[in-house]
Amino acid sequence: MKYAGRLAAVTLVGALSLAACGTDDNNTASTDTSSSSAAAPAAGSDAGLSGTINAAGSSAQANAMDEWKKNFQQANSGVSINYQPSGSGAGVQAFIQGTVSFAGSDSALNDEKGEPALADARCKTGKAINLPMVTGPVAVVYNLPGVEGLQLSPKTIGGIFDSKITKWDDAAIKADNPDAKLPSTPIQAFHRSDESGTSDNFTKFLVKTAEWPYEAAKAWPTEAKGQGAKGSDGIAQSVKSTAGAVSYVELSYAENSSLAKAKVANGSGEFVELTPESAGKTVEAAEVVGQGNDLKLSIDYATQAAGAYPIVLVTYEITCEKGLPAEEVKLVKSFLNYTSSDEGQQALTSLGYAPLPATLLAKVKTAVEAIS
Repeated sequence: MKYAGRLAAVTLVGALSLAACGTDDNNTASTDTSSSSAAAPAAGSDAGLSGTINAAGSSAQANAMDEWKKNFQQANSGVSINYQPSGSGAGVQAFIQGTVSFAGSDSALNDEKGEPALADARCKTGKAINLPMVTGPVAVVYNLPGVEGLQLSPKTIGGIFDSKITKWDDAAIKADNPDAKLPSTPIQAFHRSDESGTSDNFTKFLVKTAEWPYEAAKAWPTEAKGQGAKGSDGIAQSVKSTAGAVSYVELSYAENSSLAKAKVANGSGEFVELTPESAGKTVEAAEVVGQGNDLKLSIDYATQAAGAYPIVLVTYEITCEKGLPAEEVKLVKSFLNYTSSDEGQQALTSLGYAPLPATLLAKVKTAVEAIS
């Protein structure tokens, strides 16, 4: 049977302080044993636990993974966790090929691409499952000196990223910002050059709300043109260093780079500032549409809820419910038990992420316990 239900409101605590964020590179896991976020026992301490977990995927969750790794390795000195933030698409492919124990992805396995069947085949004796782990709001960021509080409707965003709106004083942008003084600066639109779950969620938003003429996908459509940058960190750096730039990136990276964030109109036409709270109102309405312990979500990008910011992603860990090599099962299960614990979720509240709603988190904990 399919799950279908409303998720409880996201509980958010703590200020957004990004000083400790990781970078979006391909280095192996840090062995830093200092931590102010969680005591060792909360990270699943097990004196007999040892070995290496190899994982790869979403750069959107790289900062979260850095924090989780640090805490878990502090509590379990015999464990090494290697997470490569290579992008969601690369992570899913690595999981299917059997080179990693789990993949981080900003979108669930894609039915149209046949990814569930390929992932199930990798698992051999069981099914691959999508496990939501943390909410990452997606900001529309820009670099336009002298312009604050920019407002953008979905249709205008679509025109910008489809290279139809090319200057900042275009009539469509003026209509969204009737009181702003907009320069004639050329728009420099950046998109992810690598396959990305962030691109997948952003283009799903455009398809649902902006008459986007292309399919939603992890790979950016070549017809839309624009300039590419690799990884979330690459996007943030490109926008920060380019006058007239605009792009989309997770809130944690926008905050870490001190980038200006546009207010985005939701389905009711209300321009909403991005905060964890406003993004949480959209996650509130998400439905769990997977089967059994597969917790794939469906998000309403056209939500009309008052005060709801519409562009959000929920980042997943994708692994085998059954079928991982025996030496990997205990390690993966122990680590995901920690990431889905209350302590693991609260460790991220200062990094620009939002903890999962309590009712969804309970389902995730049950699914992790079923890994064998």
